Amino acid sequence: MPENRAPGGRSAHVDTFAAEHLPPKADWPPMNYDTLPELKAYPDRMNCAVELLDKQCARFGERPVMRSPTMSLTYNQLNEAANRIAHVLVDDFGLKPGERVLLRSPNNPMYVACWFAVMKAGGIVCATMPLLRNREIAFIADSARVRLALCDERLADELKTAMSSTKTVEHAVHFDGLGGGQGELEKMAAGKPATFEACDTAADDVCLIAFTSGTTGQPKGAMHFHRDILAMCDCFSTYVLKPGPDDIFAGSPPIAFTFGLGALVAFPMHCGASTFLVEAFTPDSLLATMNEQQVTVLFTAPTMFRALTPLTKATPVPSLAKCVSAGETLPKATWEGWHEATGIKIIDGIGSTEMLHIFIACEGDEIKPGATGKPIPGYEATILDDDGNEVPAGTIGRLAVRGPTGCRYLSNPERQAAYVAHGWNLTGDAYLKDEDGYYHFQARTDDMIIASGYNIAGPEVEAVLMEHPAVAECAVVGAPDPERGTVVKAFVVAREPDKAGPDLVKALQDHVKATIAPYKYPRAVEFLDALPKTQTGKIQRFALREDR
Repeated sequence: MPENRAPGGRSAHVDTFAAEHLPPKADWPPMNYDTLPELKAYPDRMNCAVELLDKQCARFGERPVMRSPTMSLTYNQLNEAANRIAHVLVDDFGLKPGERVLLRSPNNPMYVACWFAVMKAGGIVCATMPLLRNREIAFIADSARVRLALCDERLADELKTAMSSTKTVEHAVHFDGLGGGQGELEKMAAGKPATFEACDTAADDVCLIAFTSGTTGQPKGAMHFHRDILAMCDCFSTYVLKPGPDDIFAGSPPIAFTFGLGALVAFPMHCGASTFLVEAFTPDSLLATMNEQQVTVLFTAPTMFRALTPLTKATPVPSLAKCVSAGETLPKATWEGWHEATGIKIIDGIGSTEMLHIFIACEGDEIKPGATGKPIPGYEATILDDDGNEVPAGTIGRLAVRGPTGCRYLSNPERQAAYVAHGWNLTGDAYLKDEDGYYHFQARTDDMIIASGYNIAGPEVEAVLMEHPAVAECAVVGAPDPERGTVVKAFVVAREPDKAGPDLVKALQDHVKATIAPYKYPRAVEFLDALPKTQTGKIQRFALREDR
């Protein structure tokens, strides 16, 4: 077994790919488990499925845990479903502890059952967004050397196309995400035992490889341990969100995002609460769902809060008590508008896939509108200059954080060295800290575009646009938008300038939508005679951002 693992006892992983492709321990950020009593109490051996599901069944077994418009599961029922699927993984497909399993589904209870089944079997989840296209799916599968995929049957076509080009995926098993029970996976699981002895994993065995797009345009795999799943609960949920067993969660983030995994699965289950899952929300449908289901805790992005604000003035949500915003900066005007309409103080937060979940936030009377907040219990933060020195209050610099979770990229030493430096995780955000210790977002320090809560890599969109025969050159940046905060904007040099018009704009937008996830398409396209460049030929994206 490779030695680049944290102290946590013997690994349960028979397939050692994950451990072999962790960065060397010397390149990890410092991990501090001594700041909170909950973190100190972690044993050397831990399976997060046992902690969040099996143990909770003893307390909340007959209470609902995951519900949707077509399906409802209690803690006991979710456990039994996960156990039967775990048997399928091990008995029928020979899944070995440490193997990666690709999950592909919208938010629904069957997706959650599959997630816990992989954990129980000692596998590693590689989740994919429902909107990803075959090229993106194949890249993730090959990067993590995925052999087996579990997929909602409604998303089977894109996965099938991906499998024709991927080098590793051998089996795809489909399930009925609507809860009808007639999917291939459900039929295979029907005759399996309702009990399963969870794999005796080490607390620092990898259980999740969460992929996120970066400035290079290629997804990066962030590797997280079983203990990390509990740490995000014991830090943010316990000390900031503070939910209880009677809470009902809902929200828009996909569970394939770590934001959604915490918001809609780990946090509610950690306290014995329940979640109402809906695969896609509009502002009107989210408002109706919150009232119909008596939702008390809402997770969504600033874009949705802006859209909901006028609706809640006409149709209040009396049950709603707590709201969390993340995914992009929360403008002060959005916070104030929501507070005026509902009386609720939104908990703003910043997190990252590399750090797993939120690490800066405030709640209640500690909230300062317009500021992201302060480091949550278990984490510390500072602002650094380009040389790694801390800067005085009021000075813009690079946000640096550390705590019980941190960046460990899959086979990516270049990006690891960029994200982890000077003993900190450098998130790629420009921030300043005020005299009161509150952190204020300024801008992204890289070419990531955060639009409507989605992270979109500008270079990835550029690469797709350049595949279109009408494009000679292009550059993609984030542009301000009054409704969405930020939108993807493409500056294009057309091969035939006389054809640069509305028809070409639509053709380029349709091309991007058909090639990669549709939310990445440029909502704005501007044609230029030439792109601004340095003397060495590099595109000056900052010039495109100015006065646009």
